[in-house]
Amino acid sequence: MITRRGLLLAAPALVVARPLRAAPPTAVTLHKSPECGCCEGYASYLRQHGFTVTTKPTNELAEISRKAGVPSDLQGCHTAFIGDYVVDGHVPVEAVNKLLAERPAIKGIALPGMPDGSPGMGGAKTGPFVIYAIGQNGQSSIFMTL
Repeated sequence: MITRRGLLLAAPALVVARPLRAAPPTAVTLHKSPECGCCEGYASYLRQHGFTVTTKPTNELAEISRKAGVPSDLQGCHTAFIGDYVVDGHVPVEAVNKLLAERPAIKGIALPGMPDGSPGMGGAKTGPFVIYAIGQNGQSSIFMTL
């Protein structure tokens, strides 16, 4: 027979033992050039890190980036939309997670170009990746370096 005291002592353990519900995966819409293999590599990389990715081939990638507020000097080879943010280029998941956790008042982040060793790209990393924040007025600043 369980006494009231025994039940009170066991209650915290029962609360801890409850299974935790995982948050639903974060949805990503990735616009990419129809023939770009490294963009598919980046989509796969995001999926491996728990994101749900929908790819949308387009020949209007520069226009999509421009409309999202990404300056031309920060554009990569694909443009992703994650929540309220734009993520342009082969941005490492650490930067994406920081963006989503901190929720800064910016349009998004970008890793310009196609740096060797970045997620989805081949080759070895040759230097630090500088990820830029894209401000509401189109100005940029360093978001983080990896």
